[in-house]
Amino acid sequence: MTKQKYIVVGAGPVGSLAALYAANRGHEVEIYELRSDLRDPSTTPLNFTKSINLALSERGINAMRHAGSKTLLDHVMNSVIPMSGRMIHGKRPSGELYEESQTYDVHGRDIFAADRAELNKTLLDILEEMPNVKFYFNHKLTGADFKRRVAWFEVRNSDKSSPGRAKEVEVSFDFMMGADGAHSSVRYHLMKYVRMDYQQEYIDTLWCEFQINPNTKRHNTHSALERFAISPNHLHIWPGKQFMFIAIPSEDGSFTCTLFMPSANYAALEADSSKLPSFFDQHFPGVTSLIPPKELIASFETNPHLPLISIKCAPYHSGSAVVILGDAAHAMVPFYGQGMNAGLEDVRTLFSLLDKHEATAESNDPSDPAPLDPSLQRRAALAEYSAVRAPDAHAINDLALQNYVEMRASVLSPAYRLRKALEEWLSVYVPRLGWQTKYSRVSFSNERYSDVIARSEHQGKILNRVLKAAFWTPLVLGLAGYYRYYPGGQRPASGVVGNVMGYVAGLVRNFRS
Repeated sequence: MTKQKYIVVGAGPVGSLAALYAANRGHEVEIYELRSDLRDPSTTPLNFTKSINLALSERGINAMRHAGSKTLLDHVMNSVIPMSGRMIHGKRPSGELYEESQTYDVHGRDIFAADRAELNKTLLDILEEMPNVKFYFNHKLTGADFKRRVAWFEVRNSDKSSPGRAKEVEVSFDFMMGADGAHSSVRYHLMKYVRMDYQQEYIDTLWCEFQINPNTKRHNTHSALERFAISPNHLHIWPGKQFMFIAIPSEDGSFTCTLFMPSANYAALEADSSKLPSFFDQHFPGVTSLIPPKELIASFETNPHLPLISIKCAPYHSGSAVVILGDAAHAMVPFYGQGMNAGLEDVRTLFSLLDKHEATAESNDPSDPAPLDPSLQRRAALAEYSAVRAPDAHAINDLALQNYVEMRASVLSPAYRLRKALEEWLSVYVPRLGWQTKYSRVSFSNERYSDVIARSEHQGKILNRVLKAAFWTPLVLGLAGYYRYYPGGQRPASGVVGNVMGYVAGLVRNFRS
């Protein structure tokens, strides 16, 4: 393998994992990050709040499994909390509060609540120990020439009181990986070099963060589980049809909570935040017993009310010089818990294709045994990456938007529960059919997202036909019995079929009259 200089823009989990993959292949790796060291608690997140806790699932775990680190996955999995399903909260007509568990997977598989900052810290600590990796924090990408393979970074002084213009440095590279988030500078400069299709959408939903504190009354007990005010092994949802409130557990016994709601509702409550507790009591029953009203109002007034963005674009690369990964390529709303998982899977997919094209490359000149230019191999790999990954990223973006409706409304629907039950029954009792729920395919497998949609739609068509047949067959049999027996004055056949025939015949008579 020819060793080259890889630079990674963005030191978040996706960029850090990409750097680890590259470093383990022997390349010289430089990581450039707009912010200060992300392991420093004083570093301000880009959205000025703690990000939504991660729901780590098979795709992200599999990407870390193949990163070439003996310690990464152990470190990460030792600090996660398994979540077996959703816990739906509501109030019955009688006024009684209830909790209803809906398992994610009939086979007992879990997703995991993970702390984004802890995952990032683990990756950065591992990278820091590698001799071929260098960090450059407080570096903002201001320009890039992907033909000459040169980039320019503005070096931001951590001392904000220091006068004068920031210094700019020029950096040469063989390959750039952009993992610098939804508002990616790498993507911005990439657009100047390729004819990129680009779609950006803000949905009419804002989010604000709240906190359920650990149960301090139970801190002195022997059971760690008793630190949690509600079940730690569920993702908790208070569905409100047009909005929802969720809670995800953290290791210290707290829950990171998020209110997702249309901007008009936010505006109404911003005008008079004293109405917030009564609003919660009406739409999210039980929350004010977990978060005192004063804390609820304080969080609403202090924490920002942030937008949700969905971004699709293609292609993801230019020649052999640059590629974008994670949110830079496909920012999505958080309702499938796949944003980070998809970003980590990007890294595994990219490097599997880079490895593949390096292993299969052959020279067409038998008299020249010299290896091929690595940039030619990488060019082919990146072209394949854009071709196979963009459809999958677009698919999960769409699924994430659809899942918002499911989480805030469909989880209460009998039709949703019926289909889920039927699909799970088929998965358990007729496994040779390969039947699985869409959620299981997304969260517990490494199937391509686009294949998941195709198979789910195919399953849906089959179920619809079965249900239609189940409805129409008794009707057809009944009508046949009516015309077969009743005109001649004969009694209908005995048994179940006869009862059905008689019942339908009665319906027909009533309809005619």
